[in-house]
Amino acid sequence: MKRSLLNILLLLAVLPAFAQTAPPADRIAIEQNFQNLNVLGSVLYVAAHPDDENTRFLAYLAQEKHYRTGYLAMTRGDGGQNLIGNEQSELLGLIRTQELLAARRVDGAEQFFTRANDFGFSKGPEETLKIWDKEKVLGDVVWVIRKFRPDVIICRFATDGSGGHGHHTSSAILAQEAFTLAADSTKYPEQLKYVQVWQAKRLLVNSINGNAPFKVNVGVYNPLIGKGYGEVAADSRSNHKTQGFGTAKQRGDSFENFGTILGEAPKTDLMDGVNTTWTRVKGGEGIPAKLAEIKKNFDGANPSASVPALVQLLGEVEKVSDAYWREQKTKQLKDLIAACAGLWFESYAVQPTYAIGDQIEIRSQVLDRFNDQVKLNSIDDHHNIQRFDGGKVIPTNTVQTINGTTIADKYTQPYWLESPHPIGIYTINDPLKVGNPENLDLPSVTYEFSIAGKPITYERRLYYKYVDPVRGEVYQPLEIGPPVAADITNKNYIFNTQQPQSVQVKLQAFTNASGSIAIKPVAGWKIAPEKIDFADKKRGEEWIATFQVTPTNMQPKISDLIAVTTVNGKDYSMGVQRIRYDHVPAITLFPPSQAKAINVNLKIAGKKLGYIAGAGDFVPEALAQVGYDVHQLTENEILNGDLSVYDAIITGVRAYNVNLRLAVEQPKLLAYVKNGGNLLVQYNNNNRIVVPQIGPYPFRPENLRVTDEFAKVTFLDPQNPVLNYPNKITDADFDGWIQERGLYFVSNIDPQYKAVLQMNDAGEAPLNGSLITANYGKGRFIYTSLAFFRELPAGVPGAYRLFVNLLSKPK
Repeated sequence: MKRSLLNILLLLAVLPAFAQTAPPADRIAIEQNFQNLNVLGSVLYVAAHPDDENTRFLAYLAQEKHYRTGYLAMTRGDGGQNLIGNEQSELLGLIRTQELLAARRVDGAEQFFTRANDFGFSKGPEETLKIWDKEKVLGDVVWVIRKFRPDVIICRFATDGSGGHGHHTSSAILAQEAFTLAADSTKYPEQLKYVQVWQAKRLLVNSINGNAPFKVNVGVYNPLIGKGYGEVAADSRSNHKTQGFGTAKQRGDSFENFGTILGEAPKTDLMDGVNTTWTRVKGGEGIPAKLAEIKKNFDGANPSASVPALVQLLGEVEKVSDAYWREQKTKQLKDLIAACAGLWFESYAVQPTYAIGDQIEIRSQVLDRFNDQVKLNSIDDHHNIQRFDGGKVIPTNTVQTINGTTIADKYTQPYWLESPHPIGIYTINDPLKVGNPENLDLPSVTYEFSIAGKPITYERRLYYKYVDPVRGEVYQPLEIGPPVAADITNKNYIFNTQQPQSVQVKLQAFTNASGSIAIKPVAGWKIAPEKIDFADKKRGEEWIATFQVTPTNMQPKISDLIAVTTVNGKDYSMGVQRIRYDHVPAITLFPPSQAKAINVNLKIAGKKLGYIAGAGDFVPEALAQVGYDVHQLTENEILNGDLSVYDAIITGVRAYNVNLRLAVEQPKLLAYVKNGGNLLVQYNNNNRIVVPQIGPYPFRPENLRVTDEFAKVTFLDPQNPVLNYPNKITDADFDGWIQERGLYFVSNIDPQYKAVLQMNDAGEAPLNGSLITANYGKGRFIYTSLAFFRELPAGVPGAYRLFVNLLSKPK
């Protein structure tokens, strides 16, 4: 008995799917694919960062209207804060990239980027576009438009600055210019070797103005998935875990507002004036009727019965003259054929890590769940092709395993991190990589099947697969690195005497290897020994090599320590860094094997420090490097221990935002100060502070900041001990700072506090809320909004000198 697919669907939840290689093949996915096949329209949404996107609207476009939907983020969110760990800058950008991809797997859109780097908060587009190198980033936006070919482009933000962030405004400015330039063959002509010019129909802004002339109800309910798009959006947006963007599910009608920037304004529909049917392409006129007939005869209990007709339809789609829509619809139709045929296949490596040049053993598995009418013609790993004469028959519902090998010929380094880059923009040498969220040349396998007599090819990325006792079956991206990775243990080595320091290098073999490890000679430093040999190290083996580094004089200087491994006569200078969170796939990168040796005039007072963790930072490690004994305080130690043994207690960044127990611990901390202690509180933002009052006297964190890391600093209270003991702070101590001076400065400062510093961005009023101190009882309370969490890991000498002063209370 024939039934419509919709009537027999199981209303299953749509879950993130990074732990698999094949596209979804459930009945919901099949029905969505049927509907997607009949729509030839595309929309590109443009904003600045991960989490700027309107996930409800993206889900509506992709799953309700069935348009090809993309989100172009100018940056990967590298300059934001991290609520769940201590990764910053490029490392945070890697996590946020994967969070965006996880969000897209939920809402159904695709993800794109430019080469722009999120360098932190910017107060205006002039600064942003200068630091980003406007012409290059504009070219990236033009490239994505020409490649994606959107019928409608929608900005999240306006060009008038109402978005409140220079990056936001810049994203709209770039989209507006690219809207026209993408259609001009004289602009960025080098791109036209690969893409054609493209003119979108209109450019809109997704306005927050309720009086906008055009509205769309994106809160509609989709009975196919059993959710409204407010519910889908919450699932999507809650993937932005580093930003703490877990979101409640919203149900019921919800209207999005749109204003027109360029092009013809829509009157009744976003796609007014755009033909989104098969009649927009030559050769597509007869396809809707054939597709409708297939859907009419579709049997949800026996989807494989539709495969011959779908294969015949594929032949028709492959004849369509429009290359863009032919490619898009061919891929959709091939996935639909595999899903209806019950065809599952994947390839995985037998080891998680390989060295460049290694042979990779591959296990490819194929399963035909419904019948034995599918044959496997070949498997191509792009180095070797296994062909099966006459086709290999796949027995019904029996997994077939085919062994093979390939060569690890490319590092799996994220492409935007392959080369050093200046502030604000990544160096991307291959223009074809621009826009992609991940590397396109990761190891993969191409399958060719004969389905209903027609050869059909599919691509599957190569993973390592294992079973975790808690998480179950996990697919992990392959790691292809150097023969031996070398990581210098600390990022910075601070010298304030001519005493030597031990510099440890952690080594890990990616293959069986013998060779040597050395630290390159550098002027002004003595390094011993010259090199350390190693022999017969096995794949996966780890060991430590230790060098003694001594300054030859006490002249202030910053030098790079570069570790070099030599294997089979070839030098390598690559480390390995792994980032692991359960909500995103495993992330691995290969940073340069280097650290900084910093000779600085630094005096230390006190020894024992207590640290209360916040949202995550590397301040404790930086303090340990200069000789402090840093102890991470537990709640029991705060409430019941003797805090007087600590020369200072420090709270990590945003501790009063994320550590709910500080509401209970706060009285003990203030009592510690009153009895003679020294409490240093690092910055918090102005949302969700867990106590009514952070300090002994009132003040309030505000969204005030100085984003210019070169901004002049004025000493308001030059005699204050924090500027004099044990290090005399001068203007030179504010040289070499990175990204910003500080953020979330305080205001409404009680007179009991002394404001120590004043600074401001160009054209703005001076701010005095970056560093305040107050005596309380026998002790001292300090609050600072200066970005020490960035400056100390970056090895800024003056930041170390000032931070040590904040920890050092004169007796």
